[in-house]
Amino acid sequence: MTGSSLLIATSALVGAALADSAAWATIPLGVQFLAMTGTTVPASLMMQRYGRRAGFLLGIGAGLVGVGLAVTAILGGDFLLFALASLFLGIFNGIGQFFRFAAADVADVDNKARAISLVLAGGIVAGFLGPNIGSWTESLLDVRFAASYLSLGVFYLTGLLAISLLKIPLPSRASSADGARAVLLIANQPQFVVAVLTAAIGYGVMNIIMVATPLAMDSHQFGFGDTAFVIQWHVVAMFLPSFFTGELIRRLGVIPIIQCGVALMLACVLVNFMGVSLWHHWLALVLLGVGWNFMFIGGTTMLTGVHSEAEKGKTQALNDFIVFGTVSVTALGSGALLEKIGWLSLNVATIPFLTVVALAVSYLQVTAKRTPKHAVQ
Repeated sequence: MTGSSLLIATSALVGAALADSAAWATIPLGVQFLAMTGTTVPASLMMQRYGRRAGFLLGIGAGLVGVGLAVTAILGGDFLLFALASLFLGIFNGIGQFFRFAAADVADVDNKARAISLVLAGGIVAGFLGPNIGSWTESLLDVRFAASYLSLGVFYLTGLLAISLLKIPLPSRASSADGARAVLLIANQPQFVVAVLTAAIGYGVMNIIMVATPLAMDSHQFGFGDTAFVIQWHVVAMFLPSFFTGELIRRLGVIPIIQCGVALMLACVLVNFMGVSLWHHWLALVLLGVGWNFMFIGGTTMLTGVHSEAEKGKTQALNDFIVFGTVSVTALGSGALLEKIGWLSLNVATIPFLTVVALAVSYLQVTAKRTPKHAVQ
């Protein structure tokens, strides 16, 4: 997660420095999210067969390749090579998304939301470390941010050591059993549709504003130290609520938490309309981060109630393919959209999507009668 927050803070700025046009600045980050999307299905199916540990080790290997290519690209001023490096970094991040499902696998039904939350809570440390490392290492080498990407290798090697020492249970026979429903039958459930819609739109809206923020702040004449400060607190806001989001879902139900997340994201848009000072950017991204947490954990928790153990792999794969496909589109288009329509209009464009989620979860709350108690209340 530390690496992810560092990439969020620096990738668009590196892209802008290497690209011929500012509209291309977020292309490498978009490639990263595309790679995450393309990784989800094969990674999920591979883990279903060979276990989580094998998948996580493969992901770290891809991350180390990405680090080497990224440093070479930055030092050589090669935009296309940096985009290629982002592909390998995206594979790493795509496989890393399954840590939350690995936690849910070993939790009982009543504690799945709490398990998912605690995994995401690791992002608190990442929120402070990632942007600060970017700031501390920004100018250590002759080319800006080259040392920042080199530092990623240290974190990935540490992860490699940790995963090598962990004993993660292999898939149970039930996980690989025949007799599971076809994926289209699973996806046809209203609860599945709303769960995926919530996570996809929550992540997509968060991503398009988050990715555009460093570019917007740069255009507003803020230095990278200010940008790192805003991104740092945004990432903390994304993950700090994870200590209690699971308990809130257990006590109040998942739908009220999702609705609260939508309201917080709308508040973020409102704050961005109120001004472009450092504190406007800070408050907006804190609201955005907490809103993402409620929507993403809410959607992920709701998803756990729509499949059996034997259906887990394909259901999670389809979910993450849709979610990170949405994130890829927002990352690819964020820079161009900011360049074309401007900062305020970019924020306005998110409102209809958030409204769709609010209506969808309200509809599910009214009509769903047989949904598992732990998933929809």
